[in-house]
Amino acid sequence: MNTIFSKKLLAVVISSLLVGFTTNHDAFAQSSDGTGSVTKVSKQDVKEHKDDHGEHGHDKGHKEEKDDHDEHDHEKENREEKDDHDEHDHEKVNKEGKDEEHEEGITIDPKKMSLANIKVESVKPEYQFSTVYAPGEIKANGYKSYVVSPRTESVIISRHAALGEHVEIGQKLVTLFSEAMAQAQADYLIASTEWQRVKKLGNKTVSESRLLQAETTYNASYGKLIALGLTEKAIDGISNKDIKAFGQYTLIAQREGVVLQDDFIQGQRVDAGDSVMLLADEKQLWVEAKVSPNKKLNLSIDSPAVLKLEGQSYNAKVIQEAHTIDPITRTRIIRLGVDNSDDNLHSGMFVKVYFQFATKQKVMAVPEEALIRSADGDWTVFVEDHPGEFKAVEIELGRALGGFREIIGLDSGTRIVTKGAFFVASEIAKGGFDPHNH
Repeated sequence: MNTIFSKKLLAVVISSLLVGFTTNHDAFAQSSDGTGSVTKVSKQDVKEHKDDHGEHGHDKGHKEEKDDHDEHDHEKENREEKDDHDEHDHEKVNKEGKDEEHEEGITIDPKKMSLANIKVESVKPEYQFSTVYAPGEIKANGYKSYVVSPRTESVIISRHAALGEHVEIGQKLVTLFSEAMAQAQADYLIASTEWQRVKKLGNKTVSESRLLQAETTYNASYGKLIALGLTEKAIDGISNKDIKAFGQYTLIAQREGVVLQDDFIQGQRVDAGDSVMLLADEKQLWVEAKVSPNKKLNLSIDSPAVLKLEGQSYNAKVIQEAHTIDPITRTRIIRLGVDNSDDNLHSGMFVKVYFQFATKQKVMAVPEEALIRSADGDWTVFVEDHPGEFKAVEIELGRALGGFREIIGLDSGTRIVTKGAFFVASEIAKGGFDPHNH
């Protein structure tokens, strides 16, 4: 009973303390209205004001923070959009620049250029040579050749040199037999014997006329043997001991050279003057070029020319020009001289002759293979502005100068594709662009 009463009393005391604390707190929550009176603010008003202030402040802060965030996001979006726009513009510019580059030409890496065998050279004015082609044939040098032939009707007994053999002066070539030679040798033997006998007798025994007659007969017989082709050594060897060999004689090489012809067989009878062998010095050969009679060539002695044979080139010079027309080929013969110290050329070979004519002034010229015709028919070359970068440039053609062509429209020192121009054009065409910038 007492315990219950004590608990109730304690509750009343605590309630009174709480009421006093609340009254004091409300007394402090007063505001002045400027007249000195104090207005009492209720706890509800304070709470509502506090709630309104807190909610308003939070909402305002949140709104400001949101606005800042939105503004930041907006700026970020604008910046990103600007970056995207700039990047797009940059890509567009690059793409346009790339397209413009392809419209101008193409870039080829060094490895591909090497594989395609593309050659680039600087073009500058130089003296050029125009060429005129004519077929030609190698001939023996008639000024250094020698025809071996009998001077009387004879029969060939044996040969001592073969076709293509190089012979020296005095070397035996062929042995023949002739009745006229036998008679001449006999007459010489008689005249020589008589002349020796008369000389020993002298003027005291033999008359002057007899001596003169013997000497004249001897000289005549000696000269006849020389005329028939015997050498002095062969004549001195005639004696009574060699009577069985009368009629036989040997022709020897009068000069060194190569046997170019020996159209005979042993036992064959040949007439006086028939060619038995042909010897020629092949260190200097002739070339007979056959030119159309209607073709006007301003050629003079020593005019240069180039001979082509199996990929080899030989320098030659004009030494003679015929003024008559060959009745068989109906062509004009122009003779050239060519050095053959390496012995690669031989009589009977067919060669290509290119007469060369130098320009009077220096001209810009490029190889024919450097020229490419555009779609509209204009001629172009590929110019290298930077290493590996090529573009087509239109030019005008001038004179044909052999394997070169005079061009107009390029500056001296311009680097162009002189070999592999077709490959460059095809590479540009692969990209779908006109290689000639049309």
